[in-house]
Amino acid sequence: MEDGALEGGARRLNDARFVMHSISRRDLIHSALCAGAALPALPRMVLAEWRRAMERGATDRPYLDAALRAEHWIRSTAIDTAKGRGWPAIPGDAARGVPEDDLYSGTPGVVLFYLELHAFTGEPRFLDEAVKGAAVIAASIPESASGVADAGLYSGLAGHVFMLQTVHRASGREEFLSAAKRGTKAIAAAAKSTPDGGVAWTDVTDIISGSAGTALALLAQRELIGDQATDVARKTGDHLLALAKPVTDGQRKWMMDPTFPREMPNFSHGTAGIAYFLATLSAHGGERKHLDAALDGARYLRAIAAPSGDGFVIRHHDGDGSQLFYLSWCHGAPGTSRLWERLAALDARGGWSATADGGARGLIAQGVPEKRTAGFWNNSSMCCGNAGVAEYFLERYNRGGRTADLAYARRQADDLLNRSTIEGERERWVQAENRIAPGDTAAQTGWMQGAAGVGAMLLHLDAAIRGDHRKRAVVFPDSPLAIT
Repeated sequence: MEDGALEGGARRLNDARFVMHSISRRDLIHSALCAGAALPALPRMVLAEWRRAMERGATDRPYLDAALRAEHWIRSTAIDTAKGRGWPAIPGDAARGVPEDDLYSGTPGVVLFYLELHAFTGEPRFLDEAVKGAAVIAASIPESASGVADAGLYSGLAGHVFMLQTVHRASGREEFLSAAKRGTKAIAAAAKSTPDGGVAWTDVTDIISGSAGTALALLAQRELIGDQATDVARKTGDHLLALAKPVTDGQRKWMMDPTFPREMPNFSHGTAGIAYFLATLSAHGGERKHLDAALDGARYLRAIAAPSGDGFVIRHHDGDGSQLFYLSWCHGAPGTSRLWERLAALDARGGWSATADGGARGLIAQGVPEKRTAGFWNNSSMCCGNAGVAEYFLERYNRGGRTADLAYARRQADDLLNRSTIEGERERWVQAENRIAPGDTAAQTGWMQGAAGVGAMLLHLDAAIRGDHRKRAVVFPDSPLAIT
């Protein structure tokens, strides 16, 4: 979309909102709108805005109110067991209508949302919900390495440990700290020696389920098992160095695993995430060689960046994905910028802060959220959609205080609210999780693809608008705020 068209669309929407606010409910009733009659003189946009306003009601804190409605919906789906409480990933779905246990889509992410609700509202009932959910996960923590089926951060035990320690900090309950320690020891013991002298849990290297994410979690939880966590993380870094693929002098890249043919260079599955781990490791028990590898990875990413306005974007994958640009946490600037931000603190002469700014400008130049691009489809989530972009610009605002960043976060959040489904006191987001299956839509409860993550972002936005800069209750291990 050209800038003029984008500005025109925004102007029409503002005009529609002005008209909507100028029309009283009585005027609309007198015009037979509420009885279902047509009003040709009113644009469809005006009617849609009016209906949304009626659904939401008058409020001076729309983002907080939406987060609370998201909690109402999540709570309505809860499933109680003898061990505690869980929430189905996709309520009512034949395959996924039961609680899942991964951080990405399951109960741990909902627990973390309840911790954020408790921190921002002070309501004890939200902490009670978090404790009930954590109890289910605590009961599943293995006693030893033999019980570790999946050590991954977003897919397995590392995510469980992170969540349990976070609940312990909020609640003071020792059973969660004990379970977190037990799980962390099991993760460290489950690392397998590799021929290059390092360690790994599987062949997967990435942040989501692979060695980079698991080792990041160990660094974030190192207070639980001390030097063992750092030692295992260092050996993980050594193994990842051995897996690096030279590109040219001063550039390296990593694949998600040795057999997966597609290179996805961004944060969740590729070079950006692995380089981020290596850079973090270099400052927390690692060596200069780990930082050098991270810098090589970052230079490679800058080399493959494509112009976007006066900034840049980085492709989703090589080959036929060279012109496909995802824009949220998984494959866009909100994730990959974490590498730029980490390197800015470690390599003052590298220009990494300017690189981070270029990534933000490149994202905005894509025209989202008003324009839905191939890499920014019908998705509202932290992983792939509006919530992840809004959260990223909120983090930029909290660091730099630039009002433009806050305004853009609000723009993303307002679009997200316009895409929700409201039913009384409940609000949810029906979306397509996968770009390649746009017709497969559902409302999810979890953090990375559901209402929990969306709700957390809305809480953060409400706080930023009010100038509330309190320390967050939940900081993920792959966030630059987690390991400083």
